[in-house]
Parts: sequence; C-alpha cells; structure tokens
Amino acid sequence: QVQLVESGEGLVQPGGSLRLSCTASGFTFSSYSMSWYRQVPGKERELVASISRTGITTYYIDSVKGRFTISRDNAKNTVYLQMNSLKREDTAVYYCNAGFRGAGVFHDWGQGTQVTVSS
Repeated sequence: QVQLVESGEGLVQPGGSLRLSCTASGFTFSSYSMSWYRQVPGKERELVASISRTGITTYYIDSVKGRFTISRDNAKNTVYLQMNSLKREDTAVYYCNAGFRGAGVFHDWGQGTQVTVSS
C-alpha cells in the first residue's frame, strides 16, 4: 500500500532554515509528480509546492517563492523541501502527496512533520 513518511521536523528561529524529506513507497515514485502541503489547526491543508516527475518543472505558492525549494531524488523515492528565511507564518504540519498543484492523489496521507518557527 502507499506509504508517505515525512521527516525533518524542528523548531527554528525566524530567518532560519530547515530541510524536510518525504520518502514514498507502494507506488512507482518516478511516475508521479509530487507536492508538499501544510496545515495549521483549524485551517484547511494548503498546497505549498509541486515538482514534476523529472524535476524539471516546479510550482510554488506566492508566500514561499524565493524562500523554499522543492527537489526530488527518484533513485531514493524521496522528495525534499528546503526552507530558508523561515517566518512565523510558516509554522504548520507539513505533508507530502503525489500530484502537481492538486489536492493530493492518494487518499492516505502520512503523519506529517511539525515545523515551528518561533523565537
């Protein structure tokens, strides 16, 4: 079955950096675009960034453009999110799923990884 395992959680100060990883199994990773999402309590999960199957095409929401970088390693079935210049409003639980700019292909989400930006 599909498994998505996010890691890299941390507490960082504003302006700091963090790198998240998502390792996938149960499907042919290289055949799917992948995306990162985030969710804060009481709000809907929102798309953060997407990357195409080959990694050539990427998409970012406006609020993270120039600060976040999505990348992937198809040999390791892993997608990454490098987050720089973090802001308090980036605090959320971050998830990955398949798809490009969509709501997520797979019904089963991982446990997510907590990112807290605070001084």
